[in-house]
Amino acid sequence: MDVSFFESSGIPRPKAEIKIEQVQVTPYSDGFRVHVHIIVTPFQERPNLVLVIHNEQDSIVSELNIIETMHHNMEFTMHLRGISHPVGVYSLTVELFYENRIPAQDKKIIGFKVEQSS
Repeated sequence: MDVSFFESSGIPRPKAEIKIEQVQVTPYSDGFRVHVHIIVTPFQERPNLVLVIHNEQDSIVSELNIIETMHHNMEFTMHLRGISHPVGVYSLTVELFYENRIPAQDKKIIGFKVEQSS
């Protein structure tokens, strides 16, 4: 009799096979906060992640470091800082790495827009 504790796609993989599977960015209605949902390949060894949001002028407006995450499906709220009006175009860079960040094992860049709230 076989007993499975994981979905077939959820079997933890060795670190060489770990990738960023999905990144979703949703601005909150206040414009100063952003909901980020990240899914990485289920892992045997816990990876590190760095999330950085840049504005249109390529200035960093938010940064988040996750050290040895325990979860492959993660959600965060990031705050846009150092700006008086959040309306505009931004990019979120997500880097996944183990021992060394440079070069990252995997990297995704997602563009998003903060609209004028009504």
